[in-house]
Amino acid sequence: MSVLPHITRLYADYLAMAEAPAALRHWYGAEPIGNSWMNRDVAVPHTDALADALLRQNVSFGAGEAALQHIELLRQGARAVVTGQQVGLFGGPLLTLLKAATAVARAREATTATGIPHVPIFWLASEDHDLAEVDQVTLLSKHAIETLRLGLQSSGQPVGGLVLGPAVTETLDQVSELLAYAPVCDLLRECYTPTATLGSAFGRFLSRLFAAHGLIVMDAAGPEFHALGAPALRSAIERASEIEAALLSRTSELESAGYHAQVLVKPGSSMLFLIDGETGIRHILRHASADVWKAGPGTFSTADLLAILDAAPERISPNALLRPIFQDTMLPTAAYIGGPAEIAYFAQSEVIYRTVLGRLTPVLPRFSATLIEPAIATIMAADEVTLEAVFASKTVDELALRLGARAMPIECKRKIAAVGNAMDEELLVLTDYLAALDASLGRSALVSASKMRYQMNRLRRMAASFEVQKQASLSKHAEAMVLHLFPSSHPQERLIGGIHFLAISGEGLIDQLVSEAGEMCLGHSVVRI
Repeated sequence: MSVLPHITRLYADYLAMAEAPAALRHWYGAEPIGNSWMNRDVAVPHTDALADALLRQNVSFGAGEAALQHIELLRQGARAVVTGQQVGLFGGPLLTLLKAATAVARAREATTATGIPHVPIFWLASEDHDLAEVDQVTLLSKHAIETLRLGLQSSGQPVGGLVLGPAVTETLDQVSELLAYAPVCDLLRECYTPTATLGSAFGRFLSRLFAAHGLIVMDAAGPEFHALGAPALRSAIERASEIEAALLSRTSELESAGYHAQVLVKPGSSMLFLIDGETGIRHILRHASADVWKAGPGTFSTADLLAILDAAPERISPNALLRPIFQDTMLPTAAYIGGPAEIAYFAQSEVIYRTVLGRLTPVLPRFSATLIEPAIATIMAADEVTLEAVFASKTVDELALRLGARAMPIECKRKIAAVGNAMDEELLVLTDYLAALDASLGRSALVSASKMRYQMNRLRRMAASFEVQKQASLSKHAEAMVLHLFPSSHPQERLIGGIHFLAISGEGLIDQLVSEAGEMCLGHSVVRI
């Protein structure tokens, strides 16, 4: 199928870049599909320091031999295909697995096409502070959507460092029950221990899942990685006014082209946060004037911030627009794999890329898919329902009516269709005739004809509803399809935890997703598991 419902116009135009406005093509570094992103010079000067830091971290995550070999390839000059996600509880939504699978597939594709080693890296967005968004996982029971929360508390500290605590054991018991004690529950218990943090547990879980594929997992929140990315943070401090002006100009460009800015940029905005050295709370840095910065209750000069950056670089962190530039200052990134929202960010980040790095990293779409379980596939086949029909129906009642209309006796369908078609033909002749007599009379005829067609459609719906009431299984089928494929009118990949599907298919699902991502085309795919 083409694309999911509710995507932005900017993302839709990005997917159709060949026909997109010239301005949009300038904002992105590559076509969404193709190999124009390969063979770019993206070397970094600190490969040994980078490899050493990644090696220590991935060993702590329990990474497999394939990931450790990929780290050594980075030391020798390999390029990276990077993706990332927030450190959601128990691995977060399905899209986490889809992103990682896409990075693995694109890295293999580039290695084969160029002969230059490319390795997949998953960046943990552990410095975010939106705890409510990551302190939950959504799973499916037989008839409902179940959202489980750990109940972590924070006063504004980055979420990745929060310790899970004893409550995680009880939450794991609930997860295990919902997942019917599938083998993935044992892996969750190994990774999500009471003494682990959200970031370390997520990193360990993802490393284990993708061990055979050599996925390097990276949490850049510590001083080692921040020191490597410090040049980007330094530029954001020293060139704050220049970057702000460029971003305000880009916002105007976006709005003039009929798009909207993903991140609201106002005068005085900066791309940075400052971590309090004592409390660990993250404050937004605001550029109050040429040499005055404010963060929470504190006021700083540019020199003050540069001194903090030199002494404790981990205390300064990038916002969503600066993060990819910070990332690509430390990594030899050939391409970034993003979802619709991230790709929209890049239309703004492009001006920071050119200002700070002097080049633009291409952004490629992640694999987008709805996974169809065997039981749901059986129902869809029996009722002759497509995924598009489920998306179009949106609600259980609407889909049930579609099923009822299909299940009506042939004779009933023929009679309703015959009457409806005949009525449409006669009304068209009549309204044209009356409009020719008098314009006002013609307008009244159109209103009356609309009411007649409404009543005819109402009759069709009543007949379909009767069939639904007569065949109780139709409502149950509709409920099951909407629950699994379009839960709460959300794409499955953005809401349901990836562990739900791992419980059904086992870790073989990872191999299947990597294979499917390797064959992906633009738009949205159906994967039968």
